Amino acid sequence: MRDAYDVIVIGGGPAGCTAAGLVAEAGLSTLLVEREKLPRYHIGESLMPECYWPLKRLGVLEQMKQSSFVKKKSVQFVAASGKESAPFYFEEHDPRECSTTWQVERAEFDYLLWKRAAELGAECFDETRVLDVLIEESTQACAGVKLRQPDGQTQTVHSRVVIDGSGLQSLIANKLSLKQDIPNLKKAAIWSYFKNAKRDEGDNGGATIIMHTINKDSWIWFIPLQDDITSIGCVGDYDYMLKSGLSTEERFALELSRCPGLQSRLEHAERVDKVRVAREYSYWTRQPAGEGWVLIGDAFGFIDPLYSSGVYFALTTGQWAAEAVIEAFHKEDFSAAQLGKWCEHFRRGSTLIRKLVEAFYTKEFSFGGFIRNHPEYRGNLTDLLIGRIFYDGAGRIFEAMDPEVDRARLATTPSQ
Repeated sequence: MRDAYDVIVIGGGPAGCTAAGLVAEAGLSTLLVEREKLPRYHIGESLMPECYWPLKRLGVLEQMKQSSFVKKKSVQFVAASGKESAPFYFEEHDPRECSTTWQVERAEFDYLLWKRAAELGAECFDETRVLDVLIEESTQACAGVKLRQPDGQTQTVHSRVVIDGSGLQSLIANKLSLKQDIPNLKKAAIWSYFKNAKRDEGDNGGATIIMHTINKDSWIWFIPLQDDITSIGCVGDYDYMLKSGLSTEERFALELSRCPGLQSRLEHAERVDKVRVAREYSYWTRQPAGEGWVLIGDAFGFIDPLYSSGVYFALTTGQWAAEAVIEAFHKEDFSAAQLGKWCEHFRRGSTLIRKLVEAFYTKEFSFGGFIRNHPEYRGNLTDLLIGRIFYDGAGRIFEAMDPEVDRARLATTPSQ
């Protein structure tokens, strides 16, 4: 490892690997560091179809097509009563091959991206912890990082740009106190993995299925993976999930038993992994870029696991940040305005997913009922579900949905 690079990228997830690979491909000396040994476990297995485009740009699309990852061609919703919606088949909305995506084991998927970043010229070091990001207090300009290598030695490495893809650690945002919680999304997730869970036949067999529990106190994800393993998780309000006096395992088992749509699917299934938990993960950052630094992926912000937007946002922000950084070197402009020139466009599009999440968490609101009343928005809703959110008019659906969600919230608010 040298003492200086053009660009240092923190984090070996999809965001960091994408950014590091693309800036290295452009001829910039690039250091990519990851604190854990790769490959490593990570939650977030379901990809949105629009991941197709950044994966193509990174040059890994053919590897994805040839992989043994489960193909995802649809999403489906199951009501608290157990009534199943018709699947949303992506190819009915767009017949191109980009409408087929994947359910991935993140250890394997992230490692594929890590190796691709190295192929494109990034110097990649795992088991390397960032001890500090070198930011000048008065100007908030970044000059590099202080690292601890696997042998315990520390090293200061300088750079013109630091790209922070450190995930929920969000090193720069925490250092500069930039994180802002999303107050109405104070959630917790509990999940594990099951063998022999029942899947649908045919094209819906690889679907992500979102199921409400009775009373809509929580919801369940059902994500089919390789080797007949299924990722099953439960999300609900933080206090409800973790402060009821039940153990994590007890709460998880109780919520699974309260999900009518899950019972037949778990009839012959067995849990094959430990129960895992994530707490209060929804937040935003009020400043995503500064002099010599920019945030990407979950370090920029994380909304909710509901619509599987996390990996798509990671790949997209990694690509857009890389393009801004490459341009910054051509222009010799490392300002916040240059490095973060894409951020407002990203924020506008991702806000549509946040609005969709908040509508889902409104108990008296029904997407099924909304689409029955407004069939003209089915295509617009499918656009949001596949991640096609960065165009003028993507939020048109909310002209009709917002008033209905507001009425539903009033119906669920106790009278004073």
